[in-house]
Amino acid sequence: MRTIVRALIASCLLLSSNPVAEAKKLAKVKIGHTYKEKEEVHVIVNSVGPFNNPTEKYRFYSLPFCDTHHGTDGKQKKKGAVRHRQRLREAMAGDRRESSPYVVEFQQKVEDRVLCEQNFSTEQLAVFKDAIANSYYFEMYVEDLPMSGFIGDIIDEDVVAQDIMGTGEGKTFLFPHLQFIFGVNKNKIVSAAVRTDASKKVDISDVSAPQKITFTYSVDFVPEDLEWKHRMKRYTHSMFAPASTEIHWLSIINSCVLVLLLTAFLTIIFMRVLKNDFTNYMDIEEEIVEEEESGWKLIHGDVFRFPQQSTLFCAAVGSGNQLLVSTFIVLLLALTGKVSTTRRGSILAAAVIIYSFMSVVGGYSATRLYFQMNGKAWSRCVLLTAVLFPIPAALVFSYVNSVAIAHGSISALPFSTVFTIAALYFFICVPLTLTGGILAKNFAKKDMEAPTRTTKVAREIPTETPLFKSRPFQMLVAGFLPFSAVYIELHYIFTSMWGHQIYTLFGILFFAFVLLVIVTSAITVSLLYFQLTREDHRWWWMSFVNGGMIGLFIYGYSFYFYFHRSGLTGFLQTSFYFGYMALISFAFFLMLGSVSFQLSLQFVKYIYSRVKCD
Repeated sequence: MRTIVRALIASCLLLSSNPVAEAKKLAKVKIGHTYKEKEEVHVIVNSVGPFNNPTEKYRFYSLPFCDTHHGTDGKQKKKGAVRHRQRLREAMAGDRRESSPYVVEFQQKVEDRVLCEQNFSTEQLAVFKDAIANSYYFEMYVEDLPMSGFIGDIIDEDVVAQDIMGTGEGKTFLFPHLQFIFGVNKNKIVSAAVRTDASKKVDISDVSAPQKITFTYSVDFVPEDLEWKHRMKRYTHSMFAPASTEIHWLSIINSCVLVLLLTAFLTIIFMRVLKNDFTNYMDIEEEIVEEEESGWKLIHGDVFRFPQQSTLFCAAVGSGNQLLVSTFIVLLLALTGKVSTTRRGSILAAAVIIYSFMSVVGGYSATRLYFQMNGKAWSRCVLLTAVLFPIPAALVFSYVNSVAIAHGSISALPFSTVFTIAALYFFICVPLTLTGGILAKNFAKKDMEAPTRTTKVAREIPTETPLFKSRPFQMLVAGFLPFSAVYIELHYIFTSMWGHQIYTLFGILFFAFVLLVIVTSAITVSLLYFQLTREDHRWWWMSFVNGGMIGLFIYGYSFYFYFHRSGLTGFLQTSFYFGYMALISFAFFLMLGSVSFQLSLQFVKYIYSRVKCD
């Protein structure tokens, strides 16, 4: 069995680099190489795109850059623009790495070497000018170390005059000179940076006539004390978005204080209220109980009446458990360094693979709960569990990928990567979900072990309810309090996801996620108690929805972040942002709704097992 599983994994991952489809692609450059003097250093180009829209990326050579190295004698030295083979994580991150014509030799300093001298047509100059107007930046790699810079700049631009009178465009300059600086330690490249030289800029404001432009570059190697294994730490403090660790800790302190206050409040309330309830229901005389009893004990014959749409409910709980376990595993792997947090796409690729293997958790927990609710068509429950989250994910992906293809963006996943993910789903996710259902059918307990018996006729639910006890108010409270505990950290996560900052504080993130689960569960149980005291026994779906309301608040916050904090623009970026944020919010709804329901179920079993019921 283990051999079969390994073969399936290997076949799925190899599909993303089909040798037939990629016969003309270069082999991936291995990192950590120990160089010899004058050995070639490969500079790999990746993408260009508007700085404010990190997801909107295009091929590096979609702009008319030099793709061939020419010496001063005009002879060709090196050809670029040849695709490299890529890993799954790189393809999912939207990388399309290609060779470059830059000739770099280890420990060989270069000053103002000519890359090419080219006559650019008016159309090519217009392409450059439009890219500079949209703040395009380029991205390159050396030894998997990212380098980036702007392709040009606009000087003396008058935005107000341009909007009102159509004048004041300013002068547009192209940066044709690049300076590469590589840090070396023990004959290994441990740092890489590229700088543009504004003193050698070229004015391309007038695009009405062709223009000859000479592209040049310089190379410098400097000694570094940085160890190779720590080379990526420097990128955690990006020049685009500096990190603020102190604010992260303030966020955690805020969350801890809220958790402590909430826990103390709930403890006091439950100790006083439940103690009084237990005393009244267990110690006083029976005839007095019949006269005075009210509240949650009156519905003991209905509280374990199973909810409507029980198949969908069980599938939602199972899918939530699968997502919750997957999230914890991914965070632990990132926290322990088993998954790289500085390589773009690593977390996403790990999440997809781990989610597929955790399908057995979703299938098992959904089917077990379904049997405890006296369900008969367990195969339908398993099927619904297998598609409840992947189908919305596939719909969102199909839409945003189609938009990216229509815009010619490399953010659109290639067919080979799509085929790999589909293979993971059909050959790993679906079979493991079915395996989990079979295990639950054969080995799990099929008894709910309810402490009270359910009556045949449902008790009438009071219709007159104060506003603060109504369902909409409960849902508002259930979402707002957990959101207030994590919204500061949420801002930095959004900045990392939709910006240029690399998020590496996974210890803080793991702690914040645990606090979020605790706060959400505590709030849901509290609201459940108040719901039972008003004699409303329809708590199954309500506890799930209350726990999942944080997902709706996260999606609401995404609108605020988009319009007031991000600077994102354009239809492509908007489609990616709101499409994937809707999917992430739905995942949080399922995760926290599932864990909140399961703790609520234990709470209900506990309080009704402590009282004497007829």
